[in-house]
Amino acid sequence: MALTDSAIRALKSAEKDYKVSDEKGLYLQVTPSGGRLWRVKYRTQGGAEKKLSLGAYPAISLKDARELRDQARTLIAKGVDPAEKKRRERRSAKLTAENSFSAVAKAYIEKNRRDGLAEATVSKREWFLRLVEKPLGRRAIAEIQPYEVLDAVKPYEAAKNDEKAHRTLQFVGQVFRFAVANQLAASDPTRDLRGALSSRKQKHHAAILEPKLVGELLRAIDGYEGQPLTMLALKLSPHVFVRPGELRRAEWSEIDLQAAVWRIPAAKMKGRVEHVVPLSKQAVAILKEARGLTGDGKFVFPSIRTAADPMSENTVNAALRRMGYAGNEMTAHGFRAMASTLLNESGKWSPDAIEKALAHKDKDAIRAAYHRGAHWDERVQMAQWWSDYLDRLRAGGSVVPLKSAS
Repeated sequence: MALTDSAIRALKSAEKDYKVSDEKGLYLQVTPSGGRLWRVKYRTQGGAEKKLSLGAYPAISLKDARELRDQARTLIAKGVDPAEKKRRERRSAKLTAENSFSAVAKAYIEKNRRDGLAEATVSKREWFLRLVEKPLGRRAIAEIQPYEVLDAVKPYEAAKNDEKAHRTLQFVGQVFRFAVANQLAASDPTRDLRGALSSRKQKHHAAILEPKLVGELLRAIDGYEGQPLTMLALKLSPHVFVRPGELRRAEWSEIDLQAAVWRIPAAKMKGRVEHVVPLSKQAVAILKEARGLTGDGKFVFPSIRTAADPMSENTVNAALRRMGYAGNEMTAHGFRAMASTLLNESGKWSPDAIEKALAHKDKDAIRAAYHRGAHWDERVQMAQWWSDYLDRLRAGGSVVPLKSAS
């Protein structure tokens, strides 16, 4: 006798499971806990008896259960086992979730971290993932088409941020190549997008390169009225030639003030090679002042919110804006360009020593291995000469070249 909704609602639980039949193999299994589960009993074309779970009542109504039963019977008539089909679909859905773009991208980023890439690089790639998380994150990586990738990065181009669009596309390509190498995708769809974005406009970090204007900047820093640590970060920036990220993440354990040396671990460096910075007397004095404020903590320049984190990447640039320097005049990164330009123009120091001081990576591996320990004495002298030179510019005195170091 066919079931009705009123009959189903009247069913009571018992000490053991029991079945109540409907029609054409459909029945309800009533559990001791009161659950009512739809099942379909059927035979495959080979004659084997099997059961297919359809869901629980009332989430699956009587009408819904009968429709699902009929769909299963149609599949059986075509030689398809509905239980096996359901199992494959469940497996496919699980694989899709495990191999979503987001999951594969996270695995790629974790590999970057294990490979020892600089934390700044890893963090940047995590940021790129967040940019495409919404349009691509949940999609199975093997199913993503070129137009979907283009749609994910086009908004940044439309916002006139060509660099952001290109670098995001580059990251997506890196994830796909990782997926291909691990047999999670057949190909990299970004290969078909070459030329799809507008050409990138070369971007240079704004920097002050005129000695007289450098002096004005240094005097402006001396007069900065913001946070004391921000002022000290500003003061130290022109003396050490390091990248802004390396400065703000400096740790006291890396700095030996007595030996006047700062050893930046390879993991923090863009080139993933330890960088040793000779500290001038002026740099040591600034760091001693900072030690009085943060010497009991981990970071030389901690965040104003929590000492457990380093200073924000925008702090120095925001301070420069507060001092009246626009983004096209001077940036935190511009201190490196300032040092590179004026040191080279002085004619006193070898280009190799300057490049080494800036931690520029040599593409020639043999040459790089040789130069890793070379020019140290020259760099020590150059660091002190440069700080003395900055003092002269700050004082507004005439700029008289000093004798070249031998």
